[in-house]
Amino acid sequence: QVRLKESGGDSVQAGGSLRLSCPTSAYTYASEYMAWFRQAPGKEREGVAGIGRWGADTYYADSVKGRFTISRDNAKTTLYLQMNNLKPNDTAMYYCAAGGTRPGFRWSDLGLYYYWGQGTQVTVSS
Repeated sequence: QVRLKESGGDSVQAGGSLRLSCPTSAYTYASEYMAWFRQAPGKEREGVAGIGRWGADTYYADSVKGRFTISRDNAKTTLYLQMNNLKPNDTAMYYCAAGGTRPGFRWSDLGLYYYWGQGTQVTVSS
């Protein structure tokens, strides 16, 4: 089974910053899309940020625009999420994911993704 492994989650105060990393195999890195999702207790898993194969097209949830930046390093075949000005509502388990293209699907649709990590916890205190 192909599995991703995220790292970088931690407990920080509001206004702090974290960078999440997700190293992948070359095969997984070639996926049409890679993305970061998050899930808080009692809530649905939601897309946070997505990025296309070439890194030129990026997508963000409205709640994180201007604060989070998704990027990918081709040499290291690694996906990153830089999170600045963190807020208590950002508290969640964060997952990296990789998938393909399907007609009618948006970047944040769970149905696009077939490779997932185990999650890394981000906790933001007020």
